[in-house]
Amino acid sequence: SYTDLFSGQRAKLVPAQAIADMQKDGAGFAGFATWLDLTPAHPDMLAVPDPASVIQLPWKPEVAWVAANCVMDDKEVGQAPRNTLKRVIEEAARDGMHVKTGVEAEFFLISPDGKAISDEYDTASKPCYDQQAVMRRYDVIAEICDHMLALGWGPYQNDHEDANGQFEMNWTFDHALATADKHSFFKFMVKSIAEKHGLRATFMPKPFQGLTGNGCHAHISVWDETGKTNVFADNAMELGLSAKGRNFLGGIMKHASALAAITNPTVNSYKRINAPRTISGATWAPNTVTWTGNNRTHMVRVPGPGRFELRLPDGAANPYLLQAVIIAAGLDGIRSKADPGKRYDIDMYQFGHTVTDAPKLPLNLLDALREFDNDKSLKVALGEEFSSAYLKLKQQEWNSYASHFTQWERDHTLDI
Repeated sequence: SYTDLFSGQRAKLVPAQAIADMQKDGAGFAGFATWLDLTPAHPDMLAVPDPASVIQLPWKPEVAWVAANCVMDDKEVGQAPRNTLKRVIEEAARDGMHVKTGVEAEFFLISPDGKAISDEYDTASKPCYDQQAVMRRYDVIAEICDHMLALGWGPYQNDHEDANGQFEMNWTFDHALATADKHSFFKFMVKSIAEKHGLRATFMPKPFQGLTGNGCHAHISVWDETGKTNVFADNAMELGLSAKGRNFLGGIMKHASALAAITNPTVNSYKRINAPRTISGATWAPNTVTWTGNNRTHMVRVPGPGRFELRLPDGAANPYLLQAVIIAAGLDGIRSKADPGKRYDIDMYQFGHTVTDAPKLPLNLLDALREFDNDKSLKVALGEEFSSAYLKLKQQEWNSYASHFTQWERDHTLDI
């Protein structure tokens, strides 16, 4: 299995008898047939399996999922998301930094046709942590959690989230590549188990107007070579975040607007981070580049010593590119000793209008792509081949959206 630039999960089924050849040479794919910037004339792209990533499907134990690295003409495909992440991880390791992350991948359980949430009784205006609603979906949630337990992921809590029909499941943080592989597999697993129960799962950023969208908050810390010392932790510093941690955070703040092109990669993403107040009373999503302590109304919060939470990403974020862009921005912050700027502790949803010296996040995907294109250092950090391919295909996606005629246009312009 490999993940393309648009988060499409691509795979071939290989019988066990043939795995030795696949392990050596990889399975052949036509890269142009997926969302990569390749042509039909390109040679075979080989997906070479990474044995360290093997996961036996708990719901279909005769099948194993194996993440693969894309190779062409004996060279790694530079634009492939997993290769991009591996390259950035290696760059950080050369500076003695080993990034560990956790993700909170929110999702909705909906009807198979995608038109409504799956639970007709889930109608509360404040549905977060709703005991009855989560128990009505116990069979689905418990099965997924049991699978994570069997896989040794260390799941520790599952809840009904802030939107009707929305859930979140948490597992223990890990090294960035392992987290990305687990995140990728988690999305596959959740969709598969939902389908098994006659439902559909979606990680779409904003699937329903008026309801809270699907975030994918990332918790970030950096450790030394031994993996035992958290170099972000310093109890003598503000909020227990070390000088290196503040610089890493400074990199996130510095590149935030460009970051959005990857952490919020779809047209629909900007219906979440720039949404009006939802039925529950809050979007739980940022719209301004600010940071704080333990306060969920900002783009970044520091909930405790030695780590911080980036609340910008959404459910459409590519599991590999999400980790890659966080590390790339943070690494630049450390090298340039970037200052994260003023800390705000206000309620941004109520008093955000009083903040006049912090950038607003992009209003749409086109603005985000322009910010990313103008961020030369971030593009170099992620790799020119990747950056060029990503911008090209995402610009095509925006153009497709912009040329699409909608009912809104007819409703507002037909009689003008």
